Amino acid sequence: MGKQEKRDRNNLLIALTGAAALLAVAVNFVINKKHRNKTDVPGSKVRVNLSASEILKLAESIINESKKVHDAVASVPLDKVGYVNVILPLAELEAQQFPLIQSCVFPKWLAVSEDVRKASAEAERKIDTHISMCRKREDVYRVVKPLTVTGVGLSTDAKSFTRFLVREFERNGVNLTLSKKEELQHLTANIDELSMQYISNLDDDCGFLLFTDMELEGLPPEFLKSLEKSEDGKRKIILRSHQISPVLELCKVGSTRRAVALSYGRRCEANVTILEQLIQLRHKLARLLGFANYADYATDVRMAKSSSKVFEFLESLSASLNDLAYRELSMLKELKKKEEGESPFGMEDLSYYVKRIKDQQFHMNFGVIRQYFPINLVLSGIFKICQDLFGLSFKEVEGAAVWHAEVQLFSVSDLSSKELIGYFYLDLYSRVGKYAHTCVIALQNGSLNNGSRQIPVALLVSQFEKEVDGHPGLLQFSEVVNLFHEFGHVVHHICNCASFSKFSGLHLDPDFVEIPALLMENWCYESLSLRLISGFHQDITKPIKDELCKSLKKWRCSFSALKLKQEIFYCLFDQIIHSTENVDISGLFKYLYPKVMVGLPLLGGINPASCFPRTAIGYEATCYSHIWSEVFAADIFALKFHDDIFNLQAGLQFRNKVLAPGGGNDPLEMLSDYLGVEPSIQAFLDRRADIN
Repeated sequence: MGKQEKRDRNNLLIALTGAAALLAVAVNFVINKKHRNKTDVPGSKVRVNLSASEILKLAESIINESKKVHDAVASVPLDKVGYVNVILPLAELEAQQFPLIQSCVFPKWLAVSEDVRKASAEAERKIDTHISMCRKREDVYRVVKPLTVTGVGLSTDAKSFTRFLVREFERNGVNLTLSKKEELQHLTANIDELSMQYISNLDDDCGFLLFTDMELEGLPPEFLKSLEKSEDGKRKIILRSHQISPVLELCKVGSTRRAVALSYGRRCEANVTILEQLIQLRHKLARLLGFANYADYATDVRMAKSSSKVFEFLESLSASLNDLAYRELSMLKELKKKEEGESPFGMEDLSYYVKRIKDQQFHMNFGVIRQYFPINLVLSGIFKICQDLFGLSFKEVEGAAVWHAEVQLFSVSDLSSKELIGYFYLDLYSRVGKYAHTCVIALQNGSLNNGSRQIPVALLVSQFEKEVDGHPGLLQFSEVVNLFHEFGHVVHHICNCASFSKFSGLHLDPDFVEIPALLMENWCYESLSLRLISGFHQDITKPIKDELCKSLKKWRCSFSALKLKQEIFYCLFDQIIHSTENVDISGLFKYLYPKVMVGLPLLGGINPASCFPRTAIGYEATCYSHIWSEVFAADIFALKFHDDIFNLQAGLQFRNKVLAPGGGNDPLEMLSDYLGVEPSIQAFLDRRADIN
C-alpha cells in the first residue's frame, strides 16, 4: 500500500436541527436491510461477490486482454501512428479494465471468506506484475512518444494523456540504454529490499519499559489494566505508539515521560545506516533518470514541481509561526515550573503540557460529546450538507448485490437535472477479517468512451461499532471528522468529469487529492453544520449546544503552532536528506530541531531517523504534502465559505472548477481560477492567530 480530499433557500437548512435534518432526508437515506432480489446497477461494471476461482479467472482474463491491446498498439508502424490506433485503445483499455481490476482486488480487504481474501491478494500480485511490465514496454513507448511531438489529431485532454503516458514510461527507464536499464532495475530492487528491512526492524522491535503504578500516575485505570505485568508487579509499557502516546500525553511524572521518550527515540539504531544507504541509492536512481536529486524526482509529478518550491513553502510557513510558537512554549514552560519546579522543559513534555493547558481552557469532555453523534444521524447530516452545498442528490439503491448484509449502495444524481452521476458503497461497520482503517477506494473511474460517459463508483470503508450495549453506534468526535474527510474523497471521485480514466478517480496528484477532503473537515467545526449532524442519542431532537460548538472550533487550533512546527521539522529533514548528498543525519537532527522548534533542544541520545518510517517508504521526499494540502484547503474555506458555510454558488463552482476537471489540468491553475487569486498561506496562519 505504501508504494504503490451564500445560498438562499428561505433559510431552511439553517433552521434544521439534527433531528429535523434526519426527517428531511429520511426518505432517501433509510437503511435497507432486506436486499431481496438483487437489482442491476446501471452503468457500473464493478462485480461483487465473486468466488475465489472467479477472481483468479477474471485476473487472467484481464491480463490476457491487456497483452492483446498492448501488442496491437506496439505493432502500429511509426508512419501510421495516431490517436485512433494508439492513444484511444490504451485509454479505452484502462477505462474498461479498472473496475474489473478493482473487482479482483478490493475483496482482499473486505470479503467475509478467507479463501476469497487469499485469492484476491494473489490476483492483485499477478495484475500488479503485469501492469509493471506494461509500463516498461519499450515497443509501446516507441509508438506513443512521437505523438508528444506531432500532436496530430489530439485534443487538449488527449495531449495531456499522451504526455502522462510518456512520463510514466520514462520514469520507469524505458528510454535508457540497456546497461542503464539494468542499473535502474538493480537500484530499484535494492531500494525495495532496504525499505522493507527498515520497516521490518520497527515491526520486530520488542522493546519495553517497566514502571510502578506510582510512576504512571495520571494514566486512566482502564489503560493501566490493559498493560501486561512483570513478575515483580510492574506495568509493561511496550515501545509502540498506541502505548507511548498515552504516557507522553497523560502521565504526570516527568521522569517517566523522559524515560519513555528516550527509549522510544533510540529504537532500531541499525535503521540509521539503512536510511543512509537508502538515500544514496535514491539519489543514484534520480540522477539515472535525469534529475539532480531524489527530492526533485519525487516532486516533479506534483503540484510543488520542485524541491526548491517545497523548501520555500516550509520555511515561509515555519518563520510565520515563530511568534505564536514562542508564546506557546513560554506558557508551557511556565505551567511546568508551577507543577514540577525547576526541571528544564524538554520535547518529552510537549504533549503533556499542551493537553493540560487545553483542558484548563476548554474543559472538553469527549465522552459526553460522543453521545451527540449517532452514526446514522451524522451520515444523514453529511448527505444533507453535500446536497445543499454541491447540488447532489443521494438515494439508496435497494436490493443491490453487496458482499455483506450491512453494506449499502447509494446513487448520486445532480439535484437540478436529476442526471445520474455516480454510485458509492458504504461498508461502515466492524467485522472479523475486514480492513482496519477508514478510507475510500475508487472502484470505477469516470471517463468518456465513444461519446458516452462511464460514471464513477466509490467505496467508503470504516470500522465503526454498529451497536454498543444495545444502543445505536456513537462516533467519537475524531471519527466524525474522519468521516467528513473521507466523504470529501467520495464527492471528489463522484463529481470528477475527466475524459480519461487516468485523470479520474483518486490516483491524482497527491499534493492535490487531499485538498477537497481536508476542506470538508471545516464543516465539523461550524455551529450550523454541527447542529445538522448531531442529536443526543436518547433524544435526537436535541442537537449539540452552540456554546460547545464554539469551544470545539477554538479547541481545534489552540496550541497548534508548536505541533505544526514539529511536523515542519520532520518535513524539512525529509526534504534536506533527499536533496543533498552525504548528509550527517545525526548532526542534522541536532542542528535542525532547536532551529525550527524556537530553541527547544532535541532530547539527548535519540536519533529519530531510526524510527521515522514515512521517509523510509511511501512518503520519501514528500512528507510535506499533508501540510501543503491543509494550507490550500484553509485558503479555499476562508475565501469562499467563511461568511456563509452553505454558499451554494461557491459550492457549485468548486464542484465544476476544481472537482470536475480531474488530473489532466494543472491543479494550481484550477485553484487560482476558482479563488480568483493565487493561493497563499495567510488564511491558514490567520485561523491559528485568531484562536490563540
